[in-house]
Amino acid sequence: MSQNKPTFEENIARLEQIVRAMERGDVALEESLKLFQEGTELVRTCEKLLNDAQMQITKITAAPDGTPVEEAFDAEL
Repeated sequence: MSQNKPTFEENIARLEQIVRAMERGDVALEESLKLFQEGTELVRTCEKLLNDAQMQITKITAAPDGTPVEEAFDAEL
């Protein structure tokens, strides 16, 4: 991979930093808006990563005739 994109975990950690900074209430309005925008983008990015991962997770099983059958991953297992 040629670009060093932040991992899901790194994005979540940054989002937590933003939330803590905004909860303290000691950030100027302009900086709060910038943090809010960054946080919103991080949420979108994390949501996309989760959706992509969910689409990739599949369980392969065998049909009665022995052919492989692809089933959606069941998170309840």
